[in-house]
Amino acid sequence: MPASVTSQEAEPRAAQDGQSSDLQNPRGQRFANFAEISLHGVYEISKILAAPARLETTLSNVLKVLSSFLDMRHGAIGLLDEHGAPTMVVGSNWTEDADKTRFDKIPERVIGQIVTTKMPVVIEDVATNPVFGGWSAEQDLKPGVKVCFVGVPIKEGDRVVGALTTDRIWDGGAEVRFDGDVRFLVMTANMVGQTLRLHRVVARDRERLISEQHRLAKELSEVSPAARGLRARSILGESDALHAVLDKIAIVARTNSTILLRGESGTGKELFARAAHDLSPRNKAPFVKLNCAALPESVLESELFGHEKGAFTGALALRKGRFELADQGTLFLDEIGEISASFQAKLLRVLQEGEFERVGGMRTLKVDVRLVAATNKNLEEAVSKGEFRADLYYRINVVSISLPPLRNRPEDILLLANEFLRRFNEEHGTHHSLTPSASGVLQGCYFPGNVRELENCVRRTATLAKDDKIVANDFACRHDECLSSTLWNRSFVPVESDKSVPRMRPGDERGPSRKIPSPPPRLDSPANQAGQLDRDQLLDAMERAGWVQAKAARILNLTTRQIGYALRKHNIPIKRF
Repeated sequence: MPASVTSQEAEPRAAQDGQSSDLQNPRGQRFANFAEISLHGVYEISKILAAPARLETTLSNVLKVLSSFLDMRHGAIGLLDEHGAPTMVVGSNWTEDADKTRFDKIPERVIGQIVTTKMPVVIEDVATNPVFGGWSAEQDLKPGVKVCFVGVPIKEGDRVVGALTTDRIWDGGAEVRFDGDVRFLVMTANMVGQTLRLHRVVARDRERLISEQHRLAKELSEVSPAARGLRARSILGESDALHAVLDKIAIVARTNSTILLRGESGTGKELFARAAHDLSPRNKAPFVKLNCAALPESVLESELFGHEKGAFTGALALRKGRFELADQGTLFLDEIGEISASFQAKLLRVLQEGEFERVGGMRTLKVDVRLVAATNKNLEEAVSKGEFRADLYYRINVVSISLPPLRNRPEDILLLANEFLRRFNEEHGTHHSLTPSASGVLQGCYFPGNVRELENCVRRTATLAKDDKIVANDFACRHDECLSSTLWNRSFVPVESDKSVPRMRPGDERGPSRKIPSPPPRLDSPANQAGQLDRDQLLDAMERAGWVQAKAARILNLTTRQIGYALRKHNIPIKRF
């Protein structure tokens, strides 16, 4: 047989076809024939390649399996670059330096033949092959023992990306199954090639995601100083709910998309609208605001569009409207859900076309205005009732941002209260501060009027406080003098489903469209005070609710905030599933 042959040139032998009934691998496993050995080998290798692990470890384990099934002396997997130079070499025991040294000793002509022909290379006796020269001379071998070399290409598609090489000892006493071994190695190399392709796809996607994360982090870092300035100057809070809104506004602010701010009264819609303007490319242009519910329709049209001199009685001079004043800037329209149906059509035109006429004027004016609208009204319900135009609704509801009520920001209550108290002290030259008992009262309050009510509560209490140290007894709710608490509790009646439904007061025509969340139990009710809640009772409710605080609150007839306060008081960690 010639010294160098390929798998296609080697003649088949009876042993490889499975005629022997007493074959076994070095692990001691017995197989009926060589085909069964190959099948079990492929099975073991596929399990290794499917397991998540470092690439070097995976390839090393593949070679260990090969050594147990093929009686090979040494094995190596070398990954090559586009020029055929090894970029990674892994051996069966994976010591990087030794494996690379052994792989480098393989003649370049052999590796070049594997890469060029994309076919296996088989050398029956490296000692007699002129290409190898003295490759095996340094090996400690017995006289007459031959070293066989087999190398197969590792392909990724049609491109050779590496080589799988093995050498084995042949003492001439047993027949070597070259064809069967080559087929086994080719199957292994093909599976390794697919694994390499998947590793590279995953690595490429990972690099893309990391690059995208770095890009987004850079963009956020560019706006974070402004965002921190906004928090320090006007928007206070460190809760996750507040951060989520500010992050969303920081992203949307970079575009010209219309923003619709939705939330209850007192959540600070104007502050968030101002934040959207300050973080936008229009921050050098004017920020103009108007409360649509504060003006009748005739005045509202003049305020928004302006009027010509003499357009109506009292129009002594030309006056620019808010749209003109906000050109190239931002226009904030608060309570947009309260405008009349006839004026909605006029507003729709300027929002769609960017053009309008002043009251009493004939000349069409064009403006470039970024609109931020706000409402605490259920616009979807108003559209279904015909009270709000559907086309205007779709025009303003481009990016809808819901502002969290204060009850969903319990972490921010004391931060806001201390800031409002600091401002009060600066204005009046006082030195008031909150005691722990006063802080407990604030944390246990529902604040249906949100941040606005909290500020009023702090200012009223600081004004009437008898000492610089504000205590729990200084608050109006402790003396049944809190008008908000009184009106809130009278406006609701409990129902059996442990929820509360609003009860209409005479003359409240807008009640159905202004949905107010269910209030908590009275804080002065001893049975419902979170501070008096037994630890075992709290744990039992949390277990029954699957550690969902809102469900546990309904079980105990408390608010979510009171449940959170009780958990902190009893130092109960929250279980995450």
